[in-house]
Amino acid sequence: MALARRTGLAKQPVLDKQLLMEEASERTGLSDFGDPWFERPFDVLLDALHCEARLNPAGEWAAKAQFLKLLDDRLWAQQWFAEHPEILARPLPRPVIVVGIMRSGTTRMHRLLSADRRFSHLRQFETISPVPRPGFTHGGKDSRITLAKRIGMVAKLSNPKTLDIHPTGAMQPEEELGLLVNSMWSMKHEAQWFVPSYGRWCEEQDPKPAYLQMARLLQLIGWAQQSSSLRPWILKTPQHMMDLPTLLELFPDARLVFTHRDPVAVVGSAASLAWNQTIIYSDHADPHVIGEEWLRKTRVMIERMRKARDSIPAERMIDVHFDEMDSDWRGAMGRVYDFLGLDITPTLPAMADYQRRTGSGKRRRHVYSLSEFGLTEARVAEELGDYVATYGITREGRQRAAS
Repeated sequence: MALARRTGLAKQPVLDKQLLMEEASERTGLSDFGDPWFERPFDVLLDALHCEARLNPAGEWAAKAQFLKLLDDRLWAQQWFAEHPEILARPLPRPVIVVGIMRSGTTRMHRLLSADRRFSHLRQFETISPVPRPGFTHGGKDSRITLAKRIGMVAKLSNPKTLDIHPTGAMQPEEELGLLVNSMWSMKHEAQWFVPSYGRWCEEQDPKPAYLQMARLLQLIGWAQQSSSLRPWILKTPQHMMDLPTLLELFPDARLVFTHRDPVAVVGSAASLAWNQTIIYSDHADPHVIGEEWLRKTRVMIERMRKARDSIPAERMIDVHFDEMDSDWRGAMGRVYDFLGLDITPTLPAMADYQRRTGSGKRRRHVYSLSEFGLTEARVAEELGDYVATYGITREGRQRAAS
């Protein structure tokens, strides 16, 4: 991208809200973006990108492309809702929501539950592009799958480590983070760009409009999948640690599966994930600054989760530990299914197949250390030790923290 600019083959992207919205309207021929609330976090995010992120030429290009795509999706979503009012009439009954800190085993829990056909789940292409393109027909070719594959190829070329840390694919079960990003909301931005002022601003806001849009997009995805509206959704994203009261207001009958892991391992892994994404878009990322930010963010997530849990009835939630899943995943999932009131037997073969395909010997090791992010085990243990004691979390130690 830098070469393209120097040779005149590309112009510097202009990251201006009004210009981006006008361009999206021209591209789609539409003007209704839905609830204008999204413009508030959009303004704050753009300010943070200009003042803090220090994007490189590829980062600026990618940011503009991402924003235009999100704006296109909002415009197309409103068109689908207007043309098919039955979409917003679809119920979203009793979702099962996996809640945990980044890197605490939420993905493994989510994908094991997604193996059960009694539930509905998103696939990666649907969280990247939750809104079908105009002309979409049930059972026809879906260009969103091709787009997701191309994005995956670009990500692998840009930094192969990102897919080692979070392996995925266009048709793989994936979290609904992209549905919150549709409102310019969520920690995804903080893990992609260095935008601490945006993260702190979001922590003080009421996220309800973003979650309402998430629910509308879930209804649209279920309609596009032609899945039964009676099947509960399997949901998960670490963002829910921050917003549990809003989540439970939206889904008062939700059942919650909390995952827990030694924060010494979690903080290092989260910082590594954020670092490996940020360096794609900026040439000035500081690993020590990123380490400090993700230690702080982990602490905030835990504090918000613990406060919210005080008002959740015990029969609505269950705790599952990372080491328990490592040592006896069948026993742990059996406890989860007892909690859900379901027989695990029909889905055990699919779960076992997932375990065989993704076990520790089947994937590349995610190697990291706290020291490369300016942190120590002693400091993380001191700051987050109360969380470990309260939930009886097993300390993983240096060797396990690097896996």
